[in-house]
Amino acid sequence: MKISKLAEGLKGSEIIKIAGEVNALKAQGEVVYNQTIGDFDSGIFPIPDELKAEIVTAYNDNQTNYPQANGMEALRVSVSDYLSRNLKLDYSKDEILISGGARPLIYAVYQTILDLEDTVLYPVPSWNNDAYSYLARNKAVVVETKVENNFMPTVSDIKPHIQQVNLIALCSPLNPTGTTFTKEALLEISELVIEENKRRASQDEKPLYILYDQIYWQLTYGETIHYNPVELVPAMRDFTIFIDGISKAFAATGVRVGWAFGPVHVINKMKALLSHIGAWAPKAEQLATASYLNQTEVVQDYLTHIKTELNDRLISYYQGFNALQTKGFPVRAIQPEAALYLTVQFDFIGKTTQEGTTLKSIQEVTSFLLHEAKLAIVPFYAFGTSTDSNWFRLSVGTARKEDIETVFELLENALQKLK
Repeated sequence: MKISKLAEGLKGSEIIKIAGEVNALKAQGEVVYNQTIGDFDSGIFPIPDELKAEIVTAYNDNQTNYPQANGMEALRVSVSDYLSRNLKLDYSKDEILISGGARPLIYAVYQTILDLEDTVLYPVPSWNNDAYSYLARNKAVVVETKVENNFMPTVSDIKPHIQQVNLIALCSPLNPTGTTFTKEALLEISELVIEENKRRASQDEKPLYILYDQIYWQLTYGETIHYNPVELVPAMRDFTIFIDGISKAFAATGVRVGWAFGPVHVINKMKALLSHIGAWAPKAEQLATASYLNQTEVVQDYLTHIKTELNDRLISYYQGFNALQTKGFPVRAIQPEAALYLTVQFDFIGKTTQEGTTLKSIQEVTSFLLHEAKLAIVPFYAFGTSTDSNWFRLSVGTARKEDIETVFELLENALQKLK
């Protein structure tokens, strides 16, 4: 039966494909350490007790009818105060849009900013920009970033394309790498956008916007500082649409409360678009989040807790890979800076297994790690890079600290079998 070309051409998720292999092994009684998904095991990382109590209270108060189209006013005010308090960003309630998590908001940015003939620039590896540009039927300039820049895009990556693009999709802290923009790198990109928009204004052309996904901004570690375009270059306020929410910092991926903020004329059009789709966060969860974000000390205590727990896991994995590298195995990891991800390299192409099979592709390396080391992780090509990239994302949101030593025992045993 024929269906639309759009539906026929939509690619499946590589992460879901790997999950299928993981589930097949588990069905056979195998123990698999599944570090693929960018989510949390709610048994290890439950949402804050106070947030849960507020959600229950809202349902008991029968807050179950339609929310306001742009989000409940109480939540928009709470988010406005939260941004002012924590990021020194001054956005009013009318410059904030609430939705069912970040995904509808990102899609709305693509549809609001880009016409069919317009072009989005996005770096890879990055999460799902290929899918959004495909669904919005836009042209795309894809920039593959470099390990020496911690896989973050630079002004030199973007500048050659600056006059032909209409939207630049950026994410920091970055999924899948857990790395962040330096102040200097983001400042240079922001200044480039301002200069380009001065040129466009003189030619009466549509401006260039930045989609700035900062959903992980509260999960930074050590000396890492989160930066955003508007704090570095205030004129970027007119051209930056932020994506944010509670999903990651509060382990609340299933609660589905996200928000965008930016120029009011863009936010209003995004609201109109999403009101037709009905991508609202549930009213009870919105009111609960509004109340929770106002509990400053409670929020800070939870953030301290979750950051400590995630960082402990990231550092343990990082040190484990460093130890393997010291022993001469062809692996390495980038020191974690933020989010719940570790970037790991497995330089296994051309290696031969104990059974005499030569690993010729990253897919085969991924399968080897899963079947021989019982470790499930995601190759960077799932995030848009070339298929020969030998870098992977390891997520710790489902990791138990007591399992990490076993993971490395299994991994070292598997690596000893490669020649």
